[in-house]
Amino acid sequence: MTIRLAHLSDIHFGGENEAAVAAAAERLTREHFDLVIVSGDLTRYGENWEFEKAKAWLDGLPEQRLVTPGNHDAPYLAWIERVFTPFRRFERWIGAAPAQTWLGGGFAVRGVNTARGAQPRLNWSKGQISLRQAHEAAAWFDDQARDCVRIVVVHHPLIEMLGGPMTAKVWGGEAAAKAFAEAKVDLVLSGHIHAPFTWPYPYGDGRTYAVGAGTLSVRERGVPPGFNIVEVEDGCFRVTALAWTGSHYEPYRTWSLDRRPR
Repeated sequence: MTIRLAHLSDIHFGGENEAAVAAAAERLTREHFDLVIVSGDLTRYGENWEFEKAKAWLDGLPEQRLVTPGNHDAPYLAWIERVFTPFRRFERWIGAAPAQTWLGGGFAVRGVNTARGAQPRLNWSKGQISLRQAHEAAAWFDDQARDCVRIVVVHHPLIEMLGGPMTAKVWGGEAAAKAFAEAKVDLVLSGHIHAPFTWPYPYGDGRTYAVGAGTLSVRERGVPPGFNIVEVEDGCFRVTALAWTGSHYEPYRTWSLDRRPR
């Protein structure tokens, strides 16, 4: 049985590509997906009106969805709120911020928040993940069936993409990636850099894969707006990055990733 997942990221409501976002919603409701995943940056500046638009769009999608926050989902201008309660608006409009889970249909998904409202460095947009977060996720997977496909969702790529259009510089990212590989996580889905990619983590058996989705905003970084379709088949994961042409979506790149035997 094939499991079909839609993986979107960096929609940036307030600066979204309206035609691409509308066409994505139409496709997500027309086709069957076992889960719709959004890996952060729903908004541009974390304003309440942007979250309201994001919620209205999400409410029009199938109910099977998991959404994790990104760095843009902490309020950009409300500094006190950004420092002390950075994801209060996300939780008011969207859902839980620290972690999210989905279980069913032969796969298990855990969202982990790698965004921070404030950090002891100048660029707060960069990511951060603690070993506690990684170990809690690994322990959650240990409680699931051994033959479940294991998927982690973060906003920031835990290990830098070579030649990517921007960096994530995730504090604790390499240690978390190693912990996920040791826990036999199959896929780690992310966004942030506005470009689709896949690559294997250089840990364990080499079959824990990072998968990044592009953006549905006007903030393009050399790649058209788009999103990913991830299909879980018996022997592989098939990742298709779709690109918005201005009138429809068409395949931009496709990867086939070997699955580890269970």
